[in-house]
Amino acid sequence: MKDSEPVTTQQSTVEEWTKALAESTGSPGGGAGTGVMLSIAASLTSMVAGYTEAEEAQREQLGGIHARAHSLRRSALQLADDDASASNAFGAAFRLDAGPERDAAIHQASVDAAKASAVLGERAINAIEDLGWLASNGNPALIADVVVGFGALRAAIAGARTNVSFDLASLTSAGATLQEVREQHPELWNTVTRLSDALDRIDELTAGVDEKAAPTEAL
Repeated sequence: MKDSEPVTTQQSTVEEWTKALAESTGSPGGGAGTGVMLSIAASLTSMVAGYTEAEEAQREQLGGIHARAHSLRRSALQLADDDASASNAFGAAFRLDAGPERDAAIHQASVDAAKASAVLGERAINAIEDLGWLASNGNPALIADVVVGFGALRAAIAGARTNVSFDLASLTSAGATLQEVREQHPELWNTVTRLSDALDRIDELTAGVDEKAAPTEAL
């Protein structure tokens, strides 16, 4: 890839993208990494669904899971790139000279970054129960892949939760209190709570299959 081309999840190799992630540039950063983790979770969901043979009564449900995961794999990478773009604007705002222009730029960039992470987080939440269905009904030979998928999905949700919360808190740099931020952006604020609840749900599902996925731990 030429140096002039942007390093994106959709156009880069794994080597190129992780090399860019390792640099002290901030883009791609943790937010984009969150999208990549969601894509990995979706890919594993798709793979396990593809290897699973369902009885007639469950074939339509399994087909829906497979289709949603297949679509999410690609859209998660786009969300990763969207988050990277929002991160660029966020960093640029904080580099401005102190004054009203900087305050306004930080406010807008913080809200935009929080929204980007919230969209990613909501997509991750919607993927939980599909993977949970596979944990109970999927090909038992691939239960370890399901658990790895849960790990990637948990990382995506934890990252989205932290990023939304951090970006909302950044609004206080312009003088607002956290209570005021909560009142001004109730949907984003509630998203943080939803993502926290989602982490608990993933932990519950993972614990339910851990004995099958890692049987040596029982000895």
